[in-house]
Amino acid sequence: MGATQRRLAFWFLLPSAVVLLGVVAYPFFFNVWISLTNWNMFHFRDPSFIGLTHYLRLFAEPDFYRIFGKTVAWTAINLVFHFTLGLGAALLLNRKLPGRNLYRALLILPWAMPQYISALTWRGMFNVEYGAVNIILGKLGAAPVPWFSNEFWAFMAPVITNIWLGFPFIMVIALGGLQSIPQELYEAARIDGAGRVRQFFSITLPMLKPVLLPALVLGTIWTFNNLNVIWLVTDQGLPADKTHILVTYVYKAAFFYYRYGYAAAFSVFIFLCLVVIVKGYDRAAREEAY
Repeated sequence: MGATQRRLAFWFLLPSAVVLLGVVAYPFFFNVWISLTNWNMFHFRDPSFIGLTHYLRLFAEPDFYRIFGKTVAWTAINLVFHFTLGLGAALLLNRKLPGRNLYRALLILPWAMPQYISALTWRGMFNVEYGAVNIILGKLGAAPVPWFSNEFWAFMAPVITNIWLGFPFIMVIALGGLQSIPQELYEAARIDGAGRVRQFFSITLPMLKPVLLPALVLGTIWTFNNLNVIWLVTDQGLPADKTHILVTYVYKAAFFYYRYGYAAAFSVFIFLCLVVIVKGYDRAAREEAY
């Protein structure tokens, strides 16, 4: 590449680089700086540098470990059900079923709907007195569930909501992968006497790994950072802030209690958690490749 071409490439790339610096790099480093100051409602105009005080306070608080554990549980439970339900639905839709296109469109609807609307709808359905879920349970002879007064059930309400919202994404990805697998592989496996289970673990799952692994990475990041579902379904962390995950706790600390420096330190910790998750997936993918 000649000097003229390099200069031309530089000028073409410059606008994108400036935008990336403006919307990614600057906010990130500004957030890191805030985390090292005492910026809050009382020191909004004159924040001072306090070093790692917020980080030390973060790990010293008993609530931190409870919230972090709940975040891990939230992410793990959702991912397991997203994967199993999404892959199961994809396997069913990959067969020649009557009305397959209709089923596919209906199953994609939860993922296509705005998350805000879905979360508020589910919150109404979980209402103890007139919600559809407890009405159905009553028709079946079961006792009403105290969805928002019991910590366990208050946590399960957004989990159920997010499972319903998230599994269609895995279904769409898996269905595309299934339709790209050559049928000759299955025919050869049947000739060799392999049953459906053996075909699934020897052909289907290995062939789907290249498409499912990136989907699981994205699903992990989206679920870990999911503010809307927890916040809206539990009405800001009911009961008594017991259903918070990291991102909802940060949101409340920043915009309800105006603890900007503390919330920024929490945000940096969340970012580092996501870096570890992505690196873990990357390492697993590299080991699988070799």
